[in-house]
Amino acid sequence: MSNVAFLFPGQGAQSVGMGENLFSDVPAAKTLFNQASDILGYDLAELCISGPAEKLNTTDHSQPAIFVASLAALESLKQKDAALVESCAATAGLSLGEYTALVFAGVMSFEDGLRVVQERGLAMQAAAELTASGMVSIIGLESEQVEALVNQVRREDEVLQLANYLCPGNIVISGHSDACGRVEEPANEAGARMVMPLAVAGAFHTPLMQPAVDRLITVLENVSLQPPRIPIISNVDAQAHSDPEEIRQLLVQQVVSPVRWEDSMNKLLSEGTEQFYEIGPGRVLRGLLKRIARKVPCENISC
Repeated sequence: MSNVAFLFPGQGAQSVGMGENLFSDVPAAKTLFNQASDILGYDLAELCISGPAEKLNTTDHSQPAIFVASLAALESLKQKDAALVESCAATAGLSLGEYTALVFAGVMSFEDGLRVVQERGLAMQAAAELTASGMVSIIGLESEQVEALVNQVRREDEVLQLANYLCPGNIVISGHSDACGRVEEPANEAGARMVMPLAVAGAFHTPLMQPAVDRLITVLENVSLQPPRIPIISNVDAQAHSDPEEIRQLLVQQVVSPVRWEDSMNKLLSEGTEQFYEIGPGRVLRGLLKRIARKVPCENISC
C-alpha cells in the first residue's frame, strides 16, 4: 500500500453553498450534478447551492447531496493533480461516505451509487419517523466510560448503544429519545467536556434502523458490484474486503452496526499511510484524524 489515502465525509458535513464553485469552474463536476438531477428528479445543484437548509439537512436529501458534492470535489482534484488521484492506494468513508469511497474504488458506478444512496436516505428517514430516537455526541470520555453510562441509564425495553467510535474521547451514542435524554447528567458527572444532541433524524447505526434494511437489500440486489481496485476500509469491522458479495452484505449491516472510524484510521496507518486527503464538504474527518494521529497530515479538498 502506498502512503496516500482518501477519506470521504458522511451525513452532517453538508452546508448551503457547497458545490457552487465546482459547478461553475469544473466541467466534470457540473456534469455529475446534472446527471444526479436527472436521476433524483430534482435540481440537486440548486438545493446544494441555495438551500433551503431545512430541506438540505433532511436525511433523504443530505445523503445524495454529500455523495455528489464529494465526487465533484474529487473531479476538481483530478483537474488540478490527476497524478495524485492515481497515486491513492486506499480509501474509507464515514457511514454514507463509504458509498463515495466505493464509487471512487470502482466497486459501483456513479449512477448506481447515487440510486442506492437515494434509497438509503429515504429508507433511513422513514425508519427514523417510526420511533422517537436520536444521537448524542459525548466528548471527553473514553469508550469504556461511555459504555458504562449507557448500561446505567438504558432501561430494559430501550435501545441505547455506542454508534460511532470516532476518535479517542469522541463517542456518539444512539437510541430511543428518552434514553438519550438521560445520559447528559451522569456523563457530566463522569467528567465529559461536552454532551451534545446531534441534529439527525433518528438513531442511526442501531437496530432501530432495521426497517430500512429490507429496502436497502432490495436496491443493492439490483446493483452490479465489482472487486475494488484499491482497498476500502469497511465501517463495520475496519478491514478491507475484496469480494463483491461480502461488500454487499457489509453495506446492509452498516446501517444497524456501529461505525468503527478510529479503528479504520488505525488500520490505514498500520498499512503505511502517511498522507490523507479529506475530499468533500466540511473538515470533520481531518479533526478526527488529528486526535488519532496528530502528526499525520490531512489536506482538505473541499467543495
